[in-house]
Amino acid sequence: MTDFVETIVIGAGVIGLAIARECARRGQEVLVLERHGHFGEETSSRNSEVIHAGIYYPKDTLKARFCVEGKEMLYEYCESHGVPHKNLGKLIVATSDEELTTLSAIRQKAADNGVEDLSWISKTELEAMEPELSCKGALLSPSTGIIDTHQYMLALVGDIEAAGGFIAYNNAFSRAEHRGGLYLVQAGENTLTCRNLINSAGLGAQAAAQNIDGLSADHIPTRYLTKGNYYTMNAKSPFKRLIYPVPQSASLGVHVTLDLGGQIRFGPDQEWIEEIDYNVNPSRADAFYEAIRKYWPALPDDSLIPAYSGIRPKIQSPTDPHKDFYISGPSDHGLPRLVNLYGMESPGLTSSLAIGAYVADLL
Repeated sequence: MTDFVETIVIGAGVIGLAIARECARRGQEVLVLERHGHFGEETSSRNSEVIHAGIYYPKDTLKARFCVEGKEMLYEYCESHGVPHKNLGKLIVATSDEELTTLSAIRQKAADNGVEDLSWISKTELEAMEPELSCKGALLSPSTGIIDTHQYMLALVGDIEAAGGFIAYNNAFSRAEHRGGLYLVQAGENTLTCRNLINSAGLGAQAAAQNIDGLSADHIPTRYLTKGNYYTMNAKSPFKRLIYPVPQSASLGVHVTLDLGGQIRFGPDQEWIEEIDYNVNPSRADAFYEAIRKYWPALPDDSLIPAYSGIRPKIQSPTDPHKDFYISGPSDHGLPRLVNLYGMESPGLTSSLAIGAYVADLL
């Protein structure tokens, strides 16, 4: 590695790669530091692989803006780069009269965000569309889809390298200090200097920020962790679309997604944890059966199989209201050409290309 590189990005998750790609496209020499031996080994490879429409997020938040913008950018990117994806559509289902009322509020929130393609689906229509569903009504989101996240990240890596950037695997960021207009960065046994420093370390973003000399702790939010467990089953999916219940406070509920091979997945649930642990507790299946049978009563007994889990780097506690992405640039913390990204959970995958452009503009 060279002693000087114009831009260093910490973290080769999907957002870090999208930022690095955008910076490289703008003519910057880019290096991505990744502590693992491969890209996307944490949050980016442990999610539902859904391209979200931008329905649920509060108006004028970064999550709402980036999801709506990023969705269009992501579909175009998949088409131009041959990334496998499908526009399956999603049903948000109501199983009670109270939830039907909530669906009306969800539709209005979506419209406030610029998502105007939602349509009401009656119980009779649902019986024809998805015969196994049991609910009182639903909203159809036709612009929701699925993506092969690994192939998407692989395409981003290809773009970075084609533009002259590179990724240093097995090189964990240790510390940085601003000196003489540049950042002196320690990564493993390597000491580098850069003009632009971007902290996109995901679950490790707070730890990385704490090791940037001169960055006030006031600008580093507390990290909270929520674990989402996923289950699958050894049977063909009865559904053609994604099925989502009415969302809960800090998650979208135990929903049905499909991978590109048609394999059904259930999850995630919501488990607040203190330490990173990806083991799936088989006993949590009891709550899955209860949640899924609210809209699919025919779910067979003893059919759910633990699959995997993912962990969200939240910046809200279990009792806090919704919190937006926190992208902290120079105007916030006072250090030049430094950007820290915190709380980059869902819809981070869908939003990644929009986030990349936004962060590049901050430098």
